[in-house]
Amino acid sequence: MATIRKKDGRDNQWHVQIRRKHVIATKTFTKKTDAEQWAREVETEIDRGVYVSRAEAESTSLADACERYSREVLPNLKGKASDESRIKTIKEKLGRLPLAAVNSTVLSRFRDERLKEVGLQSVIHELGLISRVLKACVLDWGIALPGGVPQVRKPSPPPGRNRRISDDEIQAVINATESDQLPRLVGLALETAARRSELAALKWVNVDLKKNLIRLEDTKNGETRVVPLSPAAQAILKEVPRRIDGRVFGLSPDSITQSFERAVKRARKEYELECLSMSADSDRYYLIDLNFHDLRHEATSRIAKKVPNLIELASITGHKDLQMLKRYYHPDPEELVKKLAIV
Repeated sequence: MATIRKKDGRDNQWHVQIRRKHVIATKTFTKKTDAEQWAREVETEIDRGVYVSRAEAESTSLADACERYSREVLPNLKGKASDESRIKTIKEKLGRLPLAAVNSTVLSRFRDERLKEVGLQSVIHELGLISRVLKACVLDWGIALPGGVPQVRKPSPPPGRNRRISDDEIQAVINATESDQLPRLVGLALETAARRSELAALKWVNVDLKKNLIRLEDTKNGETRVVPLSPAAQAILKEVPRRIDGRVFGLSPDSITQSFERAVKRARKEYELECLSMSADSDRYYLIDLNFHDLRHEATSRIAKKVPNLIELASITGHKDLQMLKRYYHPDPEELVKKLAIV
């Protein structure tokens, strides 16, 4: 039986101690009824053999767990900067809660509230990060969660972008940029389907112009891949001036994005002025909703025409999931019509 007693000199402190089947559990409550209910629940769990101590889960807040995750896990992961930002949000919204109180209901409410503030993909990433933090608590740090890692229905992911960038748009961006490196970065991205971060990290030691290959080591999934160079890609690299630090390009990933976005805005403005001077209607889609990552989509679709084998294509682009590769590969319907017309 559980022993329930009032703490000396404290009218609102009820201490519970349970000794049963080699299990010792204690907890303090402000109401005797709560103490009695907890004692009944714990004794039932002990008798059923499913009792798990809640002590550490009740004394550790989600904010504490997030901070430990930031110190011990994030430094070894790709995308740690993005996760650091998400952890700040999680701590702000849910950090005060003890781990034992983080259940499916809490996460469902968090999901619904965040969907009013940010996009679907952001909420999916935040829920995924909470799940990884809680799994680290259980698997790595030995903190038993009474109900296990809570499950919550994630929002359906948004449809993948299918923005194709035309040759005219590419040339307009190149003409409008004030960066001497961006034109070569754009060209190499279109020829290799390399990511922005991969191009920024590329070093000359990993460029082999004799074998026409580049070795990408700092990739998104952490795995090195070797990418063949087309004649156009070879020509671009041969024109790049050598740097003292050994890097091929001197721009950081964020600087690449900023340079590209500025060039797109400048090119669109010049296009609108040209249309105005000619009294012509402007194309509402031309140079609109365009970002550097769209070059990877475009490159994948272009390379797929030369390398139709999906396994070989994935080895170039670095996609481990063929379903994800499908989101990047956007075939031209007119090209498919031509293929179907072949007898």
